[in-house]
Amino acid sequence: MKMATQLRDAPAGLRFLISMGNKCFPRLRLNRDLWYKSLVLVLTFMAYTCYHMNRKPISVFKNVINRNCSDLVPPPGQDIDPNDDTWCDWAPFDQEGSDGLLGALDSAFLFAYALAMFASGFVAERVNLRYFLAMGMMLSGIASYLFGLARFLDIHHLSYFVIVQVFGGIVQTSGWPGVVTVVGNWFGKSKRGFIFGVWNSHTSLGNILGTTLAGYYVERDWGLSFMMPGLVMGICGLVIFMFLAPHPVNVGCGRPTHLQESSRLLQPDGTSLSGDRPHKAIGFLGALRIPGVIEFSMSLFFSKLVSYTFLYWLPKYIKTATSLSPRQSADLSTLFDVGGIIGGIMAGVISDYSGMSATTCSGMFILTVPMLFMYQAYGNENMGTNILLLMLCGLLVNGPYALITTAISAELGTHHSLEGNSRALATVTAIIDGTGSIGAAIGPFVAGLVAPYGWNNVFYILMGANIMALLFLCRIVVAENQRFLRTRRGTWTA
Repeated sequence: MKMATQLRDAPAGLRFLISMGNKCFPRLRLNRDLWYKSLVLVLTFMAYTCYHMNRKPISVFKNVINRNCSDLVPPPGQDIDPNDDTWCDWAPFDQEGSDGLLGALDSAFLFAYALAMFASGFVAERVNLRYFLAMGMMLSGIASYLFGLARFLDIHHLSYFVIVQVFGGIVQTSGWPGVVTVVGNWFGKSKRGFIFGVWNSHTSLGNILGTTLAGYYVERDWGLSFMMPGLVMGICGLVIFMFLAPHPVNVGCGRPTHLQESSRLLQPDGTSLSGDRPHKAIGFLGALRIPGVIEFSMSLFFSKLVSYTFLYWLPKYIKTATSLSPRQSADLSTLFDVGGIIGGIMAGVISDYSGMSATTCSGMFILTVPMLFMYQAYGNENMGTNILLLMLCGLLVNGPYALITTAISAELGTHHSLEGNSRALATVTAIIDGTGSIGAAIGPFVAGLVAPYGWNNVFYILMGANIMALLFLCRIVVAENQRFLRTRRGTWTA
């Protein structure tokens, strides 16, 4: 009876799983808190892997819808004019300036994502996150499926692709505030950088899986490059609906430290023990007043500009700069994300050890500038050099991006200035990631406009963006180092 009471708010799939486990292994005694936390990490990791997996196919699609078809063998059974060198392309992207049209598609998705993100954080603070994530994943899968459906329905209207991209951008905003808030609900501040660093590898893993899956189909049928990831996304959304417990109280578990402190300040009806007003979900302006939110938001604006330019254009750049095929270019581009996984974990570990998250990010921003120059100048001399420099670029570009969007956002969302109000995490996360997403929208769009005039110009823009990301953190870096020196002096004095 006690177990049933504890699980009354748990999703049906989770209750069934626990019931079957008790029947099959009646003598097995598990650490319930650890078991649930592990399940939450796995489910949220899977969820955001799917979100990024569905963003990646368009970068692979760019390599096959505008190319010289005279070098290709027409498929059997098709009556194709031998003088037609555009038979393998797809209108309206089969014309001069197609990079600009593709950049516009990227921006349609990313600007819709950025603007809707601010509203998404507001909604996420006020609804059941299991429903929020499950519905968002299913709708995101539908958006990806609709893009690929254009191949089978022979749709060539630019407006169709733009509308699908806008729809996809809006529904994808359910992902980040949702998963970060769920993980923040379950885990305290101890080793948060390391936990989030490992967990945040879902971003890079999603990119790798999306690239690999899209690359498998792209030269045979690019429609399936979108439809198959969309199908996987929808299925995983159903899994989230059936098994995710978004908060420890849903399954009768204890709360992490920062939420325990908050709960001790409140009556059961939500009012303060001292008679103050109830703690409500924080507003947009209130979140902006949290120290550090504006600085990290603007830093992420430029950091995400760089990361998403690589996400959307790297396979195209590799194909242009080398003699590799579209599929080979897509496969090679995944090494950037492999480096990103390492970079996210490194940034988290360094931040945990030093206690200086802004300084950790700034050090990586400084190293990124010469690394981007080296990759553009020497990356294509041979395959070994390309692989090494590409992974180092991924490590340095995605390290700060991962740290800001996870551990730092969670830290700011439970800042001591909130005086026990824990209902700010989704709003703060949405503000930081939404601001970063505006930069993510601008980067690929600018790359599409500038690339025809030389990819070296694109890399110069990315270097400048890294410098700007560094400058916005200068005040916090100075404060962190002053605090560190005071602590060291106190240690020496003692």
